[in-house]
Amino acid sequence: MRKSSVQQKKDNKANNHFEVAVLGGGPAGMMAAGRAAELGAKVILLEKNDSLGKKLLITGKGRCNLTHYEFDRVKFAEKFGKNGRFLYGALERFGVRDTLNFFQSRGLNWQVERGNRVFPREGDAENIVQILLGYLQEGRVMILTGSRVIDINLVQEGTEQFKIRFSGGVVSAQKVIICTGGKSYPQTGSSGDGYSWAENLGHTIIEPTPALNPVETSEGWVQEAQGLTLKNVSLQLYQNGRKCDERFGELLFTHFGISGPIVMDMSKSIDNHLRKGKVKLLLDLKPALEFKQLEERIQRDFQDFRGRMLKNSLAKLLPASLIPVIVKLSGIEGEKKVDYITKPERRQLVHLLKELELTPIRLLGFSWAVITSGGVSLKEVNPDTMASRKIKNLYFAGEILDLDGPSGGYNLQECWSTGYLAGEGAAKSLKRI
Repeated sequence: MRKSSVQQKKDNKANNHFEVAVLGGGPAGMMAAGRAAELGAKVILLEKNDSLGKKLLITGKGRCNLTHYEFDRVKFAEKFGKNGRFLYGALERFGVRDTLNFFQSRGLNWQVERGNRVFPREGDAENIVQILLGYLQEGRVMILTGSRVIDINLVQEGTEQFKIRFSGGVVSAQKVIICTGGKSYPQTGSSGDGYSWAENLGHTIIEPTPALNPVETSEGWVQEAQGLTLKNVSLQLYQNGRKCDERFGELLFTHFGISGPIVMDMSKSIDNHLRKGKVKLLLDLKPALEFKQLEERIQRDFQDFRGRMLKNSLAKLLPASLIPVIVKLSGIEGEKKVDYITKPERRQLVHLLKELELTPIRLLGFSWAVITSGGVSLKEVNPDTMASRKIKNLYFAGEILDLDGPSGGYNLQECWSTGYLAGEGAAKSLKRI
């Protein structure tokens, strides 16, 4: 008999049959379970953490950048690179507009912020989690938290398709939706368990690698600029003298190197090229000015600062913490009066402001990665239903798929869309027993 309310238990020995079992209580899992239950399925949601949405709570620095304000599904999908076309069906069925309507209809006021990122107008990520919990409660989903799945086995006899063994017992289900995410932020429970289950069931796993990751650089001077955020700067990636990638936006200096939106978005490309050999990054601090324009600007500033030392004459051009770095790298004495700065020295300053070189060593890895690149091969998943093409009654949704987009709400939208579609696909294909 179906339970009348959401149940959250750490230790619950269960041996029940469900029509749909969802593994993983992140954004994709909650959406999948909620949608399947909304369509009348008897659903169980298993989550190994003590609560649902643990990783969701830290997205957008705790505010939850719940989607990106782009209604054109083709333009949206393009941000996921060559694999983006896989998302057409999911975005058509439950796209950005549907996501915003879903949350707004449940009391969330949202707003579009810089870079077309969408955030709650009031509240934070906790509000998003509570709305999803309410969605699960509406469908009377049974939730078992603190329940680590051990293995999934196909069952041939009778009508039971899968047996799922977990830390609290065993459940059986006609349909299974795996929404366990990737390997990023393992402190939130993302350990890549779903990859091994999928592989054991016959699926191909594209090698998981960190994506949206900070970058360690070899330059020691970055520590002097630690904590400094630069806005409206340009970052270019070079290998063997050829420009391979470029981003414009916000960058953050850290004690180990660089982070921030443009670095995170470029990190996958940086990693791919590092695997081939050495690379370098050129940071343009003044992308709005050409070299000649910047030199003329510096000349005007030096006129205003006549009689003063170089180290005290760059305040109009640079943040305070970056001035000693630029002065040191220029090789010009900081105490030198600007009146005596030579033309070659001035051009060296222009070069540093337009092409400040950074040398990437490596990405910081899964512990710092926002998402995971790689996962279940898209060739083996039906994009119209999220059903496995290899195992009947098996579905996938969210980060476990070989899909990763840039920062700015893209990856959460992928979870909402694929989760909704997987839940719907599983419920609509049920054979009542």
